[in-house]
Amino acid sequence: MLPDALRRPAVFLGLLGLLLAASCLCFMTFNAQGQWDFVLALRGKKLLMLLTVAYAVGVSTLLFQTLTHNPVLTPSLLGYDALYLLMQTAMVWLVGAAGVQVLGVAGKFSVEAPLMMAASWLLFQTLMRHSNGDLARLILVGVIFGVLFRSLNSLLQRLIDPAQFATAQISYFAQFTSVEPTLLLMGMVIMAISAIWIWRMRYALDVLQLGRNAAISLGVNYARLSRAVLLWVALLVSVATALVGPVSFFGLLVCALVNALSPTQKHSIRLPAAGLMAAIILIIGQTLFEHVLGLSGALSVVIEFTGGLVFLWLVLRRPRR
Repeated sequence: MLPDALRRPAVFLGLLGLLLAASCLCFMTFNAQGQWDFVLALRGKKLLMLLTVAYAVGVSTLLFQTLTHNPVLTPSLLGYDALYLLMQTAMVWLVGAAGVQVLGVAGKFSVEAPLMMAASWLLFQTLMRHSNGDLARLILVGVIFGVLFRSLNSLLQRLIDPAQFATAQISYFAQFTSVEPTLLLMGMVIMAISAIWIWRMRYALDVLQLGRNAAISLGVNYARLSRAVLLWVALLVSVATALVGPVSFFGLLVCALVNALSPTQKHSIRLPAAGLMAAIILIIGQTLFEHVLGLSGALSVVIEFTGGLVFLWLVLRRPRR
């Protein structure tokens, strides 16, 4: 139960904003030991990357849960991350390591992102068509697709030579320590454009959350809005995966906290709360692992473990029908 003061949306978002500002300040200054021009430039890039990834993962997961009307599902759980990694390996297999180098980071992402959006649309349509609203069947079919994509990825890994494998392997594991400036700039531009569109659609998303029949009866073009939301989800997943790699359960952890703590179900509050909460978790976690523990552990492992426990708790606490 939240204190009465935190039940007001403005106070809730203000507190999250203060926590984010404090965590950013701590990340930028903790254990700096002089040489501020070098430290601030290096940590500033990492901070922008963490903020971009936090927004992409938190908002995409919340939008996906709104679209599926279920607080348990995430894009990663239904195989979106595995699909993106399969595309990474397939591109290396088709054009070779030299071809990937010629394309560059921007060219590679420009090819992969539209393919990811188209493929995710087909994947989601297939999942929803065969699940008939059954959560267990939806998760099962999604997991099977994820296993299929990972198996195809493993097959392609065996077909490519070691040099190509080394090129593709960079994107297989989540890591929050290196920053690709060109890709980060593209991600920030996509983040800004998506934020404008999503904020304009916040009231329509409130209606979409009520379900297909209710949304249609209230005058929302359900098919067009669902298609647009899904494409933005796929694009944001692509940005997050391209920047740091797959983070399967991080979005679920963030949305579970937002759903539990948010004083309202309105997207005008929950959307910024998801981005703020994800940023706080990432920045505090990276500060601890990078500047306190000296990179003796991996933030991604802790996040995935905690998110997995949250997923099991959410599934097991659902009442049986």
